[in-house]
Amino acid sequence: MRTKILAIIILAFSLLSFSSFSQTENDQPLLGLPGDDLDLYAVLDLFQKSKTIEDFEKALNDDKAGIVNLDLNNDGKVDFIKVATEKDGDNFLFILQDPISEKETQDVAVISVTKDSEGKVSLQIIGDEEIYGKDYIIEPRTEPTESITANPAYVGEDPVTVNVEASTEVIVVQSAPIVQYVYSPAYVPYYPPYYYGYYPPYWRPIAVISIGIYRHNHYHHHHGYHGGHNNVNININNRNTYNIYNKQTRNTSNTVNNNIKNGNFKTAGQAGSRPSNRATTSNRATTSNRASTANRASTTNRTSSPNRASTTNRSTNSNRSTSPSNYNRSSGRTMGTRSSVSRPTGARAGGGGRRR
Repeated sequence: MRTKILAIIILAFSLLSFSSFSQTENDQPLLGLPGDDLDLYAVLDLFQKSKTIEDFEKALNDDKAGIVNLDLNNDGKVDFIKVATEKDGDNFLFILQDPISEKETQDVAVISVTKDSEGKVSLQIIGDEEIYGKDYIIEPRTEPTESITANPAYVGEDPVTVNVEASTEVIVVQSAPIVQYVYSPAYVPYYPPYYYGYYPPYWRPIAVISIGIYRHNHYHHHHGYHGGHNNVNININNRNTYNIYNKQTRNTSNTVNNNIKNGNFKTAGQAGSRPSNRATTSNRATTSNRASTANRASTTNRTSSPNRASTTNRSTNSNRSTSPSNYNRSSGRTMGTRSSVSRPTGARAGGGGRRR
């Protein structure tokens, strides 16, 4: 008896612990904007680990890594993101651009790398206002954070944290390979030759995935970084350069702007909510597709053997909910208001970007 009680207690404790800590990836609510499909924490983490800007661009668009889930032209396929560079002395802006059509390009985010008079390097990524909302900035965490005790009155040596864990991981920006590269004599500016319809040979337009699965796949990149809306200010050393970019060279798209206004993207109207790993309603079998009550053998017919519905009377496979087609599986989102024309495969570039 005691063994059973102990087993029940252990099981209950395990379930409570799992429910507490498994929600971590959903603690950050959705933006309700297209930026939900490009995790800037993951982008900045990848940037620091890259050796060159060209390597970063290639890794960013790697379909196996799946960091880009963005679909700004609503064709059901992941967009290609190219990386442009602007330099002013020791200050760099690396601009993530999405060529959504032959005539329009939308800037998605800007990575700012700056060096002050004392040689200290600062790093930030700033989401474009159209895609992420105003003042969405992520930067490396340079100091460890303390854990938060679930019971504020508890003063013991072993505090129990719920969803907010202590982080001892700090990032030394100066030691990042790409930072060392851009400030070295070996640095050569990279100018991507790609545009809409002309892509590098390693890239292919894969289908977008659900926001819940996307969040789950990339939440681990959040460790070591902090920010979001109104939590971080643009670095003072690069503020002037960023303001000039914002006023003079920033690319925006009327198509993207209209899609946002009309709610033509996955997380429209979900700002502040938490994503689900389940398939969206549009991908599930609808009530009309499922076998209806009339088609199923009724309870009264099942009671006696002679009156049971024969195999032919039961709902056939055609009446039952069929698995979503490959098309619906690949898109992962509702296609009601999207163009049915697929993105052109486009030419594949044979070489890398131009270097000057």
